[in-house]
Amino acid sequence: MATNRTFTMLKPDAVANGYIGGILKMINDAGFSIIAMKYTKLSAATAGEFYEIHKERPFYGELVSYMSSGPIVAVILEKENAIASFRTLIGATDPTKADEGTIRKIYAKSIAANAVHGSDSDENAQIEGDFFFSKLERF
Repeated sequence: MATNRTFTMLKPDAVANGYIGGILKMINDAGFSIIAMKYTKLSAATAGEFYEIHKERPFYGELVSYMSSGPIVAVILEKENAIASFRTLIGATDPTKADEGTIRKIYAKSIAANAVHGSDSDENAQIEGDFFFSKLERF
């Protein structure tokens, strides 16, 4: 069942490059409401826990290192058909293949430094949102 909520994370490259405002503006302009937002830095252990689903993949260590390299912004968003709408807004993982006007086409540097994370299912949006936010932190 669709929840009309999704989770995103502005990754260390986007934060370090000063893209928080631009990305949040694109999100707001696309009609999403911010339900919860947090500026934080993941430790290697916390990043490893968040990405545990990828633990057996060859890129896991590099991913954990990258995601713990600087601050991130974690956000729960709400909009009708949130998962699909947000995936369209962020564009393809590879910014060279992302559609014009998408967040990754504008702000991403590479497949690895792709500016934002976006949940791929209602189930993962719930898990990922719960990882960062208590019920009291959602509005």
